[in-house]
Amino acid sequence: MDKTTTLLLFFFLFTFLTTSFSKNLCNQDDKTTLLKIKKALNNPYHLASWDPRTDCCSWYCLECGDATVNHRVTALTIFSGQISGQIPPEVGDLSYLQTLVFRKLTNLTGQIPRTIAKLKYLRSLRLSWTNLTGPVPGFLSELKNLQNKLTGSIPESFGSFPAKVPDLYLSHNQLSGYIPKTLGNLDFSKIDFSRNKLGGDASMLFRANKTTWYIDLSRNMLQFDLSRVVIPKTLGILDLNHNGITGNIPVQWTEAPLQFFNVSYNRLCGHIPTGGTLQEFDTYSYFHNKCLCGAPLDSCK
Repeated sequence: MDKTTTLLLFFFLFTFLTTSFSKNLCNQDDKTTLLKIKKALNNPYHLASWDPRTDCCSWYCLECGDATVNHRVTALTIFSGQISGQIPPEVGDLSYLQTLVFRKLTNLTGQIPRTIAKLKYLRSLRLSWTNLTGPVPGFLSELKNLQNKLTGSIPESFGSFPAKVPDLYLSHNQLSGYIPKTLGNLDFSKIDFSRNKLGGDASMLFRANKTTWYIDLSRNMLQFDLSRVVIPKTLGILDLNHNGITGNIPVQWTEAPLQFFNVSYNRLCGHIPTGGTLQEFDTYSYFHNKCLCGAPLDSCK
């Protein structure tokens, strides 16, 4: 056998082995799960590359890890496609997943599935520009490695909760845009939108006929006139610090049984009303406003 023939045989053998190996990179359990996810999403054209005859590590919207994790699927990023339905619960069976993204999918509906809590390696979760509904589930706290935060705006559909209105906690995220006016129609007991990037008006959350006990809107970019805001007479905790709120504190606020109160770092002005519990809070609750005065701050001139 001459040298040329030997080299050609070696080349074909190397190509065959390389091709065979690459076709077997994908873990079979992951592949089965991915095909179930595709079926649950009604086999969209966006996932046309998810062909059972090919290596799933080469499919669109996916990433596989290296040999240290046996080439398991580590990232599922589905965005900007004509996809309808709900987040398939089978997502929770991609046990090595580190990144999960469903973004710019306006026909994606339903709630966040409980099975996501099974993803013990998940570090990044992004669910934005969708029509998901329901509260942000408490089971997300079970994901101890999770580092990413919720982005996008609060859906208008949050103002249409059926039956009993749940408490709504969306704090410590990267939510932006305006608070939906539809939320003003609901009687929350507790609502916490603190530490986000929400802007605009939040006055619709305050109404005299509500039974709200707890409102925390602190550390956002809210801008509205406080002067005409009427708060429920049940309100015990109110935190509005670090926003761009203007106006003055209404006298009506002295009627509420406030136990915690903070309006610092805004652009409030005028005299702090006397009465109720408003003088029981220290200067920290009021300082760094434009021209707020009266006890416990300095007297008005």
